[in-house]
Amino acid sequence: MTYLALARKYRPTRFVDLVAQAHVAVGLSGAVARDRVAHAYLLTGPRGVGKTSAARILAMALNCEARGNDGEPCGTCESCRRIWSGGANLDVVEIDAASNRGVDDARDLRERASYAPSGAGRFKVYIIDEAHMLTREAWNALLKILEEPPPRVVFVFATTEPQKIANTAAPVLSRVQRFDFRRLGPTTIVQRLQFVAEQEAIEIEPEALQLIARVARGGMRDALSMLDQAVAFGEGRISAARVREALGLIDDEMYAELLDLVAGGDSAGVFPYVARLVEAGVDLAEFMGGAGEVLRAFLVRLLGGEPEGVTEVLRGAIDRHAPDHAAGDLLRMLKLLNDAEAAIRRSPNARLQVEVLLLQWTLLDRTVALGDILNALGDVRPAKPGGVTKALPSRRRTAPPRDDTVPTPAPAPPSETERAPRAQPTAPAEGPLTMEHLGTHWPAVLDEVSRRRRMLREALTDAVPVALDGDELVIEVGGSEAQVEGLARTSAVVAGAIEAVVGRRVRTTFKAAGTEPSTSAEPQVRRLDEASDRERRLRLYREKDPALDAAAEALDLELLE
Repeated sequence: MTYLALARKYRPTRFVDLVAQAHVAVGLSGAVARDRVAHAYLLTGPRGVGKTSAARILAMALNCEARGNDGEPCGTCESCRRIWSGGANLDVVEIDAASNRGVDDARDLRERASYAPSGAGRFKVYIIDEAHMLTREAWNALLKILEEPPPRVVFVFATTEPQKIANTAAPVLSRVQRFDFRRLGPTTIVQRLQFVAEQEAIEIEPEALQLIARVARGGMRDALSMLDQAVAFGEGRISAARVREALGLIDDEMYAELLDLVAGGDSAGVFPYVARLVEAGVDLAEFMGGAGEVLRAFLVRLLGGEPEGVTEVLRGAIDRHAPDHAAGDLLRMLKLLNDAEAAIRRSPNARLQVEVLLLQWTLLDRTVALGDILNALGDVRPAKPGGVTKALPSRRRTAPPRDDTVPTPAPAPPSETERAPRAQPTAPAEGPLTMEHLGTHWPAVLDEVSRRRRMLREALTDAVPVALDGDELVIEVGGSEAQVEGLARTSAVVAGAIEAVVGRRVRTTFKAAGTEPSTSAEPQVRRLDEASDRERRLRLYREKDPALDAAAEALDLELLE
């Protein structure tokens, strides 16, 4: 009796059996049931997810003698059994484009497609696998028949690399209906493997199923082939260790030891660790790919999630080191791995690349929350010159225990308003506000201005009140007219500071020495000509460097530009 591999024995025979591809199953079965089958389909997706199986099921449904109203083939009639097994069939032809990729092969296919099906009510179905391998000339030979196909002829193209078709023969994409197949999740693969194991009376540990699902990387066919391999490797119950031995996988203890090295910053242990990997004949590129999966699971755990497909050994190592790591640490390690992965695969000395990467991991500084730094700095008062630094009593409230995996937000630095005490209004002298009273409180007014706008306080360094007429105060400042015009725009701020200090509202105007007061918040509009522009530039130069005037006077020079 000929043994049938599990991947072939449990190959889907109906649309509904396509695992995790419901969008494809509903679309194709609905097209068959409603007699709206397109003349060409493009099935794309990674390997082992059901593209060729879906193409065969479509061929079975189109030629089934007992097809259901839902578009599903019966799977038991002679036509269905012949198509499903891949046997010779006049109406269903499977072509491997990897070995039939030239223009002559495409012309032959085009001529064969012009013949009618073998019987009434039947369809001719051409399944072209690995379609991205067809040459540009072959696609050009097929374009006409894809645009105007003979009646009752269906083309199904399957490919893992649709981008190559887009680059080689973009016009083809507008002549086909495209279905994108998805990778299967680890949970879906485990459930399917459990079903197959029950049907075949195979005893297998849950960890072994999770390991196969993780290594299969979303391909159901690969997962079933691995299960077949593990069954043939030995007798009795299949364990995770047996699966690793059968598939040549790296033991999870090695990855747990890697986490111990990184967490402990054991740089000296990197070289003997890598030496053991090399001695065991481990593919270092595959090892680092597995290390990336471990770091990803670690990151998921730190962010509060539950990683899938992780064995108990790895789960224990992750839980043991989680309190000592932050998400930022794992992100930086994954970034370093991503940058080095291509070099590890291409380099003739992959061992050196792996050692350098692991040393970077062990020497990586740990991420520290900014809030912890600020809190630590807040407990120390700067020492006076010649004095001794004294620790201040902590003013932090006792907080309930928190989860260290969630970073504590850093406290916001105090604003200027919090640093400078707000001035308390002072009652003015009896009667109207006088210059004497205002002069007494002028330093407090400047402090209030500094609290509100620090840069304005610097501009008012040489400012003094010179006249008070009712509620109008004239302030004289040193500087150019341009500076006076700039201060005039801030008169409301200065007036508010005066009111906050002396408790009396006033209107402020500014003047330079020997000029008239300016109250306008907008600069005066002047006509700009060459002479005035030159005069303005020279004035600015003198203000920036007073030595120019002294030099001009000493040497009897005239400043021109």
